Amino acid sequence: MEEKKQILERYIPLAKSTAKMFGHHCEIVIHDLTNPQASVIFTINNHVTGREVGQSFDHLVTTVLRSKDFKEDHLAGYTFVTEDKRTIRSSTTLIRDFNQKVIGAFCINFDVEALLQMQQFMNTFLPTAVPVEEKEEKPSPEIKNVEEIVDGLINQIIQNSAHPAMKRHEKVELIRFMDKKGIFSMKGSIDKVADSLGISKVTVYSYLDEIKNKSR
Repeated sequence: MEEKKQILERYIPLAKSTAKMFGHHCEIVIHDLTNPQASVIFTINNHVTGREVGQSFDHLVTTVLRSKDFKEDHLAGYTFVTEDKRTIRSSTTLIRDFNQKVIGAFCINFDVEALLQMQQFMNTFLPTAVPVEEKEEKPSPEIKNVEEIVDGLINQIIQNSAHPAMKRHEKVELIRFMDKKGIFSMKGSIDKVADSLGISKVTVYSYLDEIKNKSR
């Protein structure tokens, strides 16, 4: 674990220089994915999204890994909207150890709200450009890679929390966390979680139903 920590810490100078290069609107977040429940280990300019050390990942599974454009361990230029309705343009690059196991993620979040407002202003006075026809891209060939990454996340999440005397409410909370992080949006994840926890698929589904009913 100490070796993995050292690998991740080597990215801190890169995070600082990138944030300094692009300024106040550029936030950098480094995740330790061997500890998914508290993956954030470093942030700079965290006023952009409010990420804090000790928090967990948000968009890794639902936006990054599920994107057809995710390839070669990165996804660049995806967007999401903050709670206060600001548009953030982001890039995520996975970090692997010397054995090629995914151990972390290097994320750049750039607040582009001011640029979008400027663009809207300019569009008022400038003629609209003729759209260029985009070629249809083939589906990403990285499905196996994504499955391995999600398997690793499931293993780490359960390894960090599960124990032989685990009570029902603890299992429900573990399922709740994985559901919130988009784990169950991936094909086959229900089976993998059930096997890892030593429970049936039916039990996992019943926990998910219970969680959804309580959130209504």
